[in-house]
Amino acid sequence: MKTSWVLFGALSVGATVLLSSFLGFFEKRVDYNTQVKPLLNKNCIVCHGGVKKASDFSLLFKHEALAPAKSGKPAIVPGDADASEMIRRLTLSDPDERMPLDHPALKADEIELLRNWIDQGAEWGDHWAYLPVQKPDVPTLGTFLSRLGVVENDETNWAKNEIDHFILDKLKQDGLKPSPEADRATLIRRVSLDLTGLPPTEKEAADFVADKSADAYEKVVDRLLKSPAYGERWTGMWLDLARYADTKGYERDPGRKIWRYRDWLIKAFNQDKPFDQFTVEQLAGDLLPNPTDDQLVATGFHRNTMTNDEGGTQDEEFRTAAVIDRVNTTWDVFQGTTFACIQCHSHPYDPFTHDEYYKYLAFFNNTRDEDVTSDTPTLRFYKPADSLKVLDLQRYIASAVPEQKQAQATIAQVTHLLRTVEPKINSHDFDQYVNASLLDAKYFGFQDKGACRIKNVTLTGRPRLLIKWGTKATNALVTLRQDKPDGPILAQIPTPKPGKDTVQMIALPAVQGRHNLYLSLNSPEKPKDWVQIKWVAFTPVLPGQPQNAVGEKDKLLLELLNADAEQTPIMLDGSGDLTRETHVFERGNWLVKGKRVSPDVPKSFPAMDPKLPKNRLGLARWMVSREHPLTARVAVNRFWEQLFGTGIVETVEDMGTQGIQPTHRELLDYLAADFMEADQWSVKKLLKKMVMSATYQQQSSATPEMLAKDPFNKLMARGPRVRLSAEAVHDQALAVSKLLSQKMYGPSVMPVQPDGIWQSPYDGESWKQSTGEDLHRRALYTYWKRTAPYPSMVTFDSPSREFCQLRRLRTNTPLQALVTLNDPVYVEAAEHLANYMRSQGRTPEQQIQAGFRQVMLRDLPAKKLAVLVRLYRTTEQYYRQKPGDVDKLLDRPGADCSAVSPQLAALTVTANTMLNLDEVITKE
Repeated sequence: MKTSWVLFGALSVGATVLLSSFLGFFEKRVDYNTQVKPLLNKNCIVCHGGVKKASDFSLLFKHEALAPAKSGKPAIVPGDADASEMIRRLTLSDPDERMPLDHPALKADEIELLRNWIDQGAEWGDHWAYLPVQKPDVPTLGTFLSRLGVVENDETNWAKNEIDHFILDKLKQDGLKPSPEADRATLIRRVSLDLTGLPPTEKEAADFVADKSADAYEKVVDRLLKSPAYGERWTGMWLDLARYADTKGYERDPGRKIWRYRDWLIKAFNQDKPFDQFTVEQLAGDLLPNPTDDQLVATGFHRNTMTNDEGGTQDEEFRTAAVIDRVNTTWDVFQGTTFACIQCHSHPYDPFTHDEYYKYLAFFNNTRDEDVTSDTPTLRFYKPADSLKVLDLQRYIASAVPEQKQAQATIAQVTHLLRTVEPKINSHDFDQYVNASLLDAKYFGFQDKGACRIKNVTLTGRPRLLIKWGTKATNALVTLRQDKPDGPILAQIPTPKPGKDTVQMIALPAVQGRHNLYLSLNSPEKPKDWVQIKWVAFTPVLPGQPQNAVGEKDKLLLELLNADAEQTPIMLDGSGDLTRETHVFERGNWLVKGKRVSPDVPKSFPAMDPKLPKNRLGLARWMVSREHPLTARVAVNRFWEQLFGTGIVETVEDMGTQGIQPTHRELLDYLAADFMEADQWSVKKLLKKMVMSATYQQQSSATPEMLAKDPFNKLMARGPRVRLSAEAVHDQALAVSKLLSQKMYGPSVMPVQPDGIWQSPYDGESWKQSTGEDLHRRALYTYWKRTAPYPSMVTFDSPSREFCQLRRLRTNTPLQALVTLNDPVYVEAAEHLANYMRSQGRTPEQQIQAGFRQVMLRDLPAKKLAVLVRLYRTTEQYYRQKPGDVDKLLDRPGADCSAVSPQLAALTVTANTMLNLDEVITKE
């Protein structure tokens, strides 16, 4: 009997265990990324993460979380929540022991969630954005028969491409239906503004409305993608990311000629340069084999960093600041990740450690720019006559060197010197001063009996000294010695004649190896006059030239180095003597250097292919590899945000664990995979796919149900409706008034700007207003001063561009209305629009209606027309009584008010009001 009961009991226990396991198998698994990680980030990781590791316990990485803490015990025991100290501390009642310390206790359901997660094995998970991009299946719509085209179905009828499948699948889950297609006038205005930044003409809109063919809309899209205005529109977006400006920033904020980089962007977008190539050329165009001028100009992306020309600053400090800015900008723009957080400590939320920042920084640390006033290195653009001299020198070398490969190598070396004046040693690197100083903290200078050292110079095969210098002293002599201040004399060099700084060449004896060199000055006639040196370079002898004297072709080379050439800043890496070591900055302080590090990428990402070089080129190619999880996702998300107003991940700047979760993650991955594979990184194909979707073509009006369920249109049940960018507001006003210039490229221009905006210290620069059609160029050509940006742009949320701006937050302030109603640019546009309106009808009603059609491509509703007609009549009466006030209305340089009638003045005020309407400055 007892045996039977024992057996029965054993069977019962076994059954219970089996049942428990069976139920556990079907128990809903806790997801680390979506459920646990947000909870830990919010409540725990501030004290137990990358910044602080209280009690030696960190939740940033799995190996840290499961390791023994300060007590010697692990806080998390996978599979056993009851044995986990973390759960015990979360459930204590003593406030001095209970976690989180000095914060409200976790809710019971939150603790239960963590308990279940640990009991299920405490499985870790990588953040979704850091996982490789896998192309998901496209959701199916409609019925089997409707997909075959046998029967009609609303879902299959609505969807135009794969984007719509993902959108509709989510809408169905939330009980929403998509909106009808927008009317054709609205649609062509929307897509024109999105793809070119300009509104369509009345004729273009009329042609589209009249075109009844099935591909009418696609033909419009294809035309817009081929328009030169397309490249200008998308360049305008990229300039924020590249922190493009026509000045250097900081206090003095002097000018910088880098407009060729802006022009390169326009051409790159118009040529549909594949985004992977677009990325590589901007980050490392100088490191490509035999880089073209265009590829060098492209590196201006990272020469937009600010430099400080103020006297008293330390060049190395601001060189370092520029390198740090490049690291942060590269991650912001191409990786959408807050990598800058780990400059001072490991990331508090994402899997990046402090030393990984400096390993990444090592890729950028050998660039040749050093915060010098001249903004070097630069790419030089010779005038036609000098370009012919360059060709003569190249032909001479080809004839003087019989071996072809050697000739080509020599030509490349000399051409590089002529194009970039590199490699050279900037004089702020001289040391061991005697009666010398860094003049205005910029360039080395010494007086009579002064001296300095140039350290660690390789002289093997480089018996020519190039020196750029200047002085007011006369009959002064500089002596160059080897190894010691009283060492062997290599050269005695008379200083140049007083006047403009010049480059000179000095023949040196053949010396082997690496040496310290010493310069000393003897200037008895004017001992107090400074001799200033800007840079020196040591180069090989040109073939066929004398070893111990400057030959005729040497003089030609020198003539070209002294030639007046236009220049644009570019990136170049130093090698040999000019390479730098990279160290971890302790707590982010550039003066406190820790361990030395080599270039590498974060361990939480796929490793670089061993075949790639460990420089910026290898880094750029790694970033656009198919295995990289972020580059394509970030690009697709940014372009989506530009079209739809909000990104699939709203925080375009942060796809990390603290960023807002994607509304349609599968759609983002589908588009990213397609962007890399099917589209071969073609931005035009990506944009076409987006604007051809039914999702994009929906009308933007919202029903009460939509507003209740989805007030911010995250589910995309209606079309986008957002305020136009600062540039588009400006360009639209000029376009509809027929003032807009079609001129492309070239130096930045200075349209009308209120007085008193520029107050430049030190250099006295002023806003020199442009003339002719340069007054009416597109906004992206406007001269951009960082400390005083064009005011109407800033009012409409354009950034100062001192640093990379990833997302413009849209505001709505009275100042914006004051701009469109009072800024001379908009008043002039209104006057020209009024002239057009006057020619289009006899009555005010007809004229106002014609003006609105010109702007919005449709007729005004009766109520709005009545309001504007009343405004016109009231204003006309006012100007009849006070004709002198017309001068105040049109008060701008060059305006002729003598022929302006009260009727035209009133029509101008009406047109000005029209241009300020919400629907006009909004994309619907």
